[in-house]
Amino acid sequence: MKTSLQLRTSQHLTMTPQLQQAIRLLQLSTIELQMEIQQVLDSNMMLEQDEGGEPEQPEQYTDIDKSREEEEESVAAVAQENPEDIPEELPVDSAWDDIYDGSVFTSLDGGNDTPAFENQRSVEASLRNHLLWQLNLTQLGEKDRMIATAIIDALDDDGYLGVGLNDILESMKNDLDIEADEVEAVLHLIQAMDPPGVAARDLRECLLLQLAQCEPDTPWLAQAQELAANHLQLLAAHDFHQLQRRLKVTEDELQQITALIQTMNPRPGAHIQETRTEYIVPDVYVRKERGAWKVELNTDALPRLKINTDYASMIRRADNSTDNVSLRTHLQEARWFIKSLQSRNETLLRVATCIVERQRAFLEYGEEAMKPLILHDIAGTLGLHESTISRVTTRKFMHTPRGIFELKYFFSSHVATDQGDFCSSIAIRAFIKKLIGEESRRKPLSDNKIAEMLSRQGILVARRTVAKYREAMAIPPSNERKRLV
Repeated sequence: MKTSLQLRTSQHLTMTPQLQQAIRLLQLSTIELQMEIQQVLDSNMMLEQDEGGEPEQPEQYTDIDKSREEEEESVAAVAQENPEDIPEELPVDSAWDDIYDGSVFTSLDGGNDTPAFENQRSVEASLRNHLLWQLNLTQLGEKDRMIATAIIDALDDDGYLGVGLNDILESMKNDLDIEADEVEAVLHLIQAMDPPGVAARDLRECLLLQLAQCEPDTPWLAQAQELAANHLQLLAAHDFHQLQRRLKVTEDELQQITALIQTMNPRPGAHIQETRTEYIVPDVYVRKERGAWKVELNTDALPRLKINTDYASMIRRADNSTDNVSLRTHLQEARWFIKSLQSRNETLLRVATCIVERQRAFLEYGEEAMKPLILHDIAGTLGLHESTISRVTTRKFMHTPRGIFELKYFFSSHVATDQGDFCSSIAIRAFIKKLIGEESRRKPLSDNKIAEMLSRQGILVARRTVAKYREAMAIPPSNERKRLV
């Protein structure tokens, strides 16, 4: 086999660092973008916040009723008003880490003496800490205190004892000489603590513990205790006729008994647990002015950036010293970062405007008027790739008169109708929720009945589809929705 040299030409796509930066900024949420901007401000001397004046960004609102020609002219006019002297691109073989810092996300208080607001938190409230605080106020021996601590550690977030007393006894036998009755006695002590019903081993015991703390003269207390102790399964199955026979009460009396049980908390430890509040910063505002829907970017969520003219004026064109090269590099990075932010804002505004155009009926009339929409529809209209639309709509939120929604919310599958068009799955969920909300509580609608009612409205769905949508909305089946009134 003879060795020879051959010359071949081929094409392949290589993303420049600038394109990598633009794509990365496009998929960041508002909170992450704020962190990224702050980091760039700290590392690049050429960038500074624009505290006043006009922002170096295109017009940040769009009237969706304008013609496409007027929109293009306005964007071109803004571009002429804010020219950017963008230098030539960096070589495509440059590595990202050679130009930009590798670290993307840092803590909000990174390096500062003053901690971030999110970190200024008190001691985390938990069921364990709440019970241990009460335990410290109780006079107990060392042995009983160790048993109580072991029981508290075995409780789940809802306040239930997830292990048996024998398991706790076996785990402590090597360290303590204890008996089963001692563990049982300490368990009763913990069950008398706040919140009522804590340390129960099942729902039956949890309800009985709470009922035992009611006032003795509470109406129907004895019947409620009997129901919780012996007939809880019948109540779960909504077998009210059998309950009336077992308790020997009338329908009105049974209603009052069940109402008393419903005042109990089946998850006593849940309200003690502290959950971290998740704040949503909308990226886009949608409002109606003079009969037209307008889309506007939330410019208040992000700082406005500009080039520091003092440092930029220090650059000398013919100087190749290390300091001058560093200044030119920082200036180039700053200009490309501002350009990437502008590109992100323009793309987000175009996508949000297109979504509002397609889902105007939802804004006017609600979920029942939601139109079916997929990423391909927006991509085809705007001339963008579906992956770009996916990046733009992920973790971006729109503030509308009907609430705050993630942009992904407006995309849904569809179901055929008898008229040959399609109905959005979100609209079908709204129809199902409305039908269930209007049903008789004594005789709830079955999934098959709901499917028949939807078919009469022209929406062709199967019973299993109704069941899937109902379960997605956390709505129980018809037998569990049955009530006395």
